[in-house]
Amino acid sequence: MQLGVNVPNFGPGTDPGVLREWARVVAGLGFDLLMVSDHVAVTPDVAERYPEPFYDPFTTLSWLAGTGGGELRLGTTVLVLPYRHPLLVARMASSLQRLSGGRFVLGVGVGWARQEFDALGVPFGARGRLTDEYLAVVRDTWRAEGGAAPAVWVGGHSAAAIRRAVEFGDAWHPLRLPVARMRSVLADHALPGFAPRIALRLSDAPVREAERPAGVGDLEQIVGDLGELRGLGAQAVVLDPYHGDPAQTRRPEAAWRALTAVAERWGTVS
Repeated sequence: MQLGVNVPNFGPGTDPGVLREWARVVAGLGFDLLMVSDHVAVTPDVAERYPEPFYDPFTTLSWLAGTGGGELRLGTTVLVLPYRHPLLVARMASSLQRLSGGRFVLGVGVGWARQEFDALGVPFGARGRLTDEYLAVVRDTWRAEGGAAPAVWVGGHSAAAIRRAVEFGDAWHPLRLPVARMRSVLADHALPGFAPRIALRLSDAPVREAERPAGVGDLEQIVGDLGELRGLGAQAVVLDPYHGDPAQTRRPEAAWRALTAVAERWGTVS
């Protein structure tokens, strides 16, 4: 099972030097995958959690592929598919797949920020239908071109998202769910693959919440979550150390310490 990190490509503390250092840390700790997020118009609903500067995911990953990070796989978690014409997404994704030597993962989702949809002139209520249509176009375009098709991870955990993952994806990519919830979905559906993104919130003491999200708790709980996810067949797990406070981006060292602790402990049991 591969381990990845969702790196903040936004916020007041993020700049090219910090992004380069994130890649160095992630690769140096032995992680396999570096992923970034997606927003196009940083409207007020987006800016509360993901403020400017917000670096475009394709541009950021292309730059990282050429400036550092070794042989890290690179990906989006998640690209909001309805924001861009599907032929543009197909072209950018296949280009990055080629330029990175086959290291790109296209994680996609339907999006949530109503104001951002309005700013882009995309009907919020049609985002699910558009995501289905665009995924079909992207897949057909790659098939017609031949080769250079990255893996597609489909985010979300609604019934529609799970159906979408089965129909169009190479893996289901749920975000920040408890292990029990993921186990239940996997038991009820024949999914093409499983690559969850979980939180990384390391505490000094165990967290006893009944619905504890995977990745939240002390070191033994988090490593235990990784072990359970591996047992459920996850081919990759992406750790997300960002907790919604933009000020965190000014202090990446705290996230790096948590990643170091998990990487070292996981290395002794995996």
